[in-house]
Amino acid sequence: MIWMDGLDPAEGGHPGLRTGVVEEEDGVRIERDVPVVLRDGVTVYVDIFRPPLTTDIPAILTLSPYGKHAPKGFHLFPGAGVPGDVISSHTVWEGPDPMWWAKRGYAVVNADSRGSWMSEGDLVVLSEQEGEDGHDLVEWVAERPWCNGKVGMTGVSYLAVVQWRVAATRPPHLAAINPWEGWSDCYREYFFHGGIPETKFVRFTQWSCRCGPGRVEDLPAMHEAHLLLDDYNLSKSVADLSVIDVPAYCVTDWGDHGLHTRGTIEAWREISSEHRWLEVHGRKKWQYYYRPESLRRQLAFFDHFLKAAGDEVGTWPPVRIEVRERYYEGVERAENEWPLARTSYRRYALDAREGRLVPGAAPVEAVTDYDPDAPDGRAVFDLRFDTRTEITGHAKLRLWVETDEGDDMDLFVALQKLDRAGRQVHFPYWSMMDDGQVALGWLRASHRELDEERSTPWQPRLRHERLLPLRPGEREPVEIEIWPSSTLFEAGETVRLVVQGRDVHRYDIGPAQAHEQSVNRGRHRVHTGGTADSHLLLPVVPG
Repeated sequence: MIWMDGLDPAEGGHPGLRTGVVEEEDGVRIERDVPVVLRDGVTVYVDIFRPPLTTDIPAILTLSPYGKHAPKGFHLFPGAGVPGDVISSHTVWEGPDPMWWAKRGYAVVNADSRGSWMSEGDLVVLSEQEGEDGHDLVEWVAERPWCNGKVGMTGVSYLAVVQWRVAATRPPHLAAINPWEGWSDCYREYFFHGGIPETKFVRFTQWSCRCGPGRVEDLPAMHEAHLLLDDYNLSKSVADLSVIDVPAYCVTDWGDHGLHTRGTIEAWREISSEHRWLEVHGRKKWQYYYRPESLRRQLAFFDHFLKAAGDEVGTWPPVRIEVRERYYEGVERAENEWPLARTSYRRYALDAREGRLVPGAAPVEAVTDYDPDAPDGRAVFDLRFDTRTEITGHAKLRLWVETDEGDDMDLFVALQKLDRAGRQVHFPYWSMMDDGQVALGWLRASHRELDEERSTPWQPRLRHERLLPLRPGEREPVEIEIWPSSTLFEAGETVRLVVQGRDVHRYDIGPAQAHEQSVNRGRHRVHTGGTADSHLLLPVVPG
């Protein structure tokens, strides 16, 4: 492990330990910096918010290194769509508003994870240790004299990921989880996209997880030192999600490609919970988490499993998705499973001569090339729909590619929607952005080796265990997973496939995603037709 010294918590805005301080604000009792001794003797600190003079109430736990004193706020994230008055100042970053929940008969316990802020120990982000610590915290909370013995968890991103960790340890008193936008395969969904290292958001994560009394994992340095799916990268994810059997209400959005969309859906598919729901929307994730209807549904979920009150969840469909039409326009629909059983996977060949996607095979062999470093360097293939067509599910791209220099190439793939006039239709993207695509995919060609056992015709899975270099001037087939999406195309509208050698989205703001360590050299060529069966597999849902 590569370590760095933790930043002094005071420099990060921590007010200092306030153990023993009890406050009352707006009818809510607040206990500050309550010490909790974990199984190995390490002490972590929690804040407790609850209705005063009330017993036999359930609790909601959060665990993260972000700071329970709420040093981060939405003022740092322009475009998020969460006004400052939507949540109280006590709300931990991406967590539940404890004032809102306490007024509805819940205790909220916010914990600073091991090694963060004033909690003892060393800070290792996304670690297995967090699961064990969370297990101990669940059981400690359940033993409080005011608690009814039932504990739930909710929260976005890191606060969702840690729920997979804790639930996998199966604490006896964990009664329900609500992972809201959380990756479950850290290597494929966050650290490396198709083998291409993410280089910007990982540094922002370090900035968010840098304060503590001891050592802090140097995440960017470890990231650069572990480029394959080795033991280190495996350690950042739950090894077996199927051991999770607690009731789970899992939510994500179609616009979090490169972070949470895939992982939330995959985890929902893999967990063994008898009671599990998946909801996928087309809005901005933070705004959606705190909107009144989402809070109402969270309350109904926890009321049922933590209070044995209400039976609304019994009427929920297993899956609820939003079929998007354009930015903040779409239709919610109930489904029974994911992927949808009635999906028709349609194959469209790439025609490099015409720049089109065509049913069946391309008419002739052809090749198109581009400069991967040029701002306009890309290959484009269009498919205009003659009838109303819904694309919902996992898409896959098979390409025959070649580079004229070097031994590797980075491929960035986007599916776009064009209206009848040929203008691109945008969607929300990455919590803050308004220029999102239909779907995204990535591949570093040297990572093209498939995991044949886990791959399906519509979802290739890569092994990421060794590098397979290219040879200049020789074409090779590759398969690229395009993350799941749902979009409606009217007759006369077009789905466009874009293939290029650099990020489709490029932003200057800190918490954006980027892949800045390119392996590209020379020109990229895409071969189509004949023995080069380059094609796009689209998940079409019958109307």
